[in-house]
Amino acid sequence: MNEKKFSRYAALPSHPAWEKLTARKNELYSREDDIRSPFGRDYTRILHSMAYRRLKHKTQVFFNINNDHICTRMEHVSHVESVSSTIAAALGLNAELTKAISIGHDLGHAPFGHQGEAVIAGLSKKHLGRDFWHEKNGLRFVDRLELLEDNYRTRRNLDLTYAVRDGIISHCGEVNENGIRPRDISIGLEAFTSPGMYQAATWEGCVVKIADKIAYVGRDIEDAVSLGFLDRAAQHELMKMARKNDAQVMNTTVIMHDMIIDICKNSSPERGIALGASYSRLLDDIKRFNYKHIYSHPRFKPFINYSRLALTEIFEALAELYDAHHTFEAIKKAKRFAPRLMTSFERWLSRYCETDTVPEGELLERALSCENEKIYGRLETKEIYLQAVIDYISGMTDRFAVETFNELLEF
Repeated sequence: MNEKKFSRYAALPSHPAWEKLTARKNELYSREDDIRSPFGRDYTRILHSMAYRRLKHKTQVFFNINNDHICTRMEHVSHVESVSSTIAAALGLNAELTKAISIGHDLGHAPFGHQGEAVIAGLSKKHLGRDFWHEKNGLRFVDRLELLEDNYRTRRNLDLTYAVRDGIISHCGEVNENGIRPRDISIGLEAFTSPGMYQAATWEGCVVKIADKIAYVGRDIEDAVSLGFLDRAAQHELMKMARKNDAQVMNTTVIMHDMIIDICKNSSPERGIALGASYSRLLDDIKRFNYKHIYSHPRFKPFINYSRLALTEIFEALAELYDAHHTFEAIKKAKRFAPRLMTSFERWLSRYCETDTVPEGELLERALSCENEKIYGRLETKEIYLQAVIDYISGMTDRFAVETFNELLEF
């Protein structure tokens, strides 16, 4: 295998667009003895963020908050990090960048997985006239919503580098394609208006995109087997498919390994990040298999219905509280009926409003400890407030959404 084939294109200080790739919207505080690279620093900023921590209680595919062995979104991003960094290291690319993109790429995912995303997308379209998709919401989270303490315990925006932010919004793994190549870096991130519209601006971002596909199709099969979604006939069909390329295949881990090696063999600056023809067909076959036997399984119907009901009711309970200059007072009154939901929401909302809008006391203290972009201003319009509700719900974990929805059922 011809190793380090992409080393001259790696996102390193020698890259002609290094300053652009490492640029931040605002300069971060510095430490004289810091030994991290810009992308290494992004990795740890994401790792310490609350949004990353919440991934451990967000659905990947199977909703099962009481089963410790079912893949959550946190485990998924770890798989993507493993796959992408292995490929990047073999090809001579910057593995620190792929690791940072990987652990941050799903920060914008809604509770209840893609079912929850569909519900929030419908609410956003209906009430705001805007599309909602998790890649774009991921960029919104790392740019405007997620906060992290600095050396002086003041909460500020994450201010990640351009290359990591770019990798997050361009990571869409649902697009069937092979031979992925970076786009022109001059295309700004604001130009993305739909999932998969443009490729990443770096080869590292392209690697994460294909790693995302490999990671989720493999792990989803393991969970489907353990939960009884696949009968013997379906499992035989899957194994027969996989052994067309490798007669020794015994499980999905081996399939994933074979695909990683195949990408390293077949990728080149001329061809792009690519699988060979046989493994490209296999990946497409497995995706079709998963949609037929897993994602379209009738056992998902109750979960889909529950997701729609729970998130819609939470949205409506919060949406009806808008009262121009008295919204915080309305939220406070609603604590009688839903104390946990309303307390959590008002604390969260206070961080993003101008401080002269926030009531005195604990909420104002929270607001004053945050020197971030005040994206909701003074809640001048209901549209601004409803966007705040959408943002808040999209950051919930499955567990918290279940608990707050149950709270709404109590009298």
